[in-house]
Amino acid sequence: MPIPTVKLTLGIHVMHLFYRIDRARWAQLPFGASAQARQKLEALAAAHAAASHPRLVSFAGVGGKADLTFMLYAAELGQIGQLHRDLENCFPPGVLQPVFSYLSVTELSEYTGTDEDNRQMLINQEKLQPDTEAFNTRLAELQKRKAEYEHYRLYPELPDWEVMGFYPMNKRRLGGDNWYSLDFATRKKMMAGHARVGRKFGGRISQLITGSIGLDDWEWGVTLMAHQVDALKEIVYEMRFDEVTARFGEFGPFYINLRLAPAELWPHLHL
Repeated sequence: MPIPTVKLTLGIHVMHLFYRIDRARWAQLPFGASAQARQKLEALAAAHAAASHPRLVSFAGVGGKADLTFMLYAAELGQIGQLHRDLENCFPPGVLQPVFSYLSVTELSEYTGTDEDNRQMLINQEKLQPDTEAFNTRLAELQKRKAEYEHYRLYPELPDWEVMGFYPMNKRRLGGDNWYSLDFATRKKMMAGHARVGRKFGGRISQLITGSIGLDDWEWGVTLMAHQVDALKEIVYEMRFDEVTARFGEFGPFYINLRLAPAELWPHLHL
């Protein structure tokens, strides 16, 4: 039977893949096998190079945890599964050693401000009178900004910056520090403060939060694109002082990667 078509109501599937190269096996490859693998990977990436999806983006791992890193984006679950297998098929058998993988989906945060939140902000903070021309103009601006934010959260187009950092995370469920025992209003207020910290890094960090509750071993995956690693270090450090992270944040392994196209990966990794 064919691969079933499985789509999300909103959003797309995202997969992070981390590999090491078995250097001993690679050294034993026959002449031309390395070039053939590179050509296959180049062709696969070129065939999946949409701004949002389907997309395959390649990186070189930094720090020894992984040699090769890939981000895959696809609308269908079967499509991203096939892209994963096609990616591994670019390489000779046995040379890729899986280190870590992560499946998640793009989603809207339940804490995103609503149209009613925007109306109250215009009344209480900007002191605008409802149903006036100034009020309606500002409300339309905020609605447009909200629609654009939601679109790019669901169908992201991450910038092709030099550095990619990734880590999975959970919200803690321990005694008095159980995120899920808090009422919605408290969680929303805390997340608003958390978001304000993140906005301070606009232009230095481009962030993608993907959800994985029920899909993988952690609850969210965090992908951070940057020009410099100090921006990654600073945003994670500053977030540690925010109550959402200080009380409720639990983190998995951190991976730092350099953005390299397939043709650039080979000389960098001496393949």
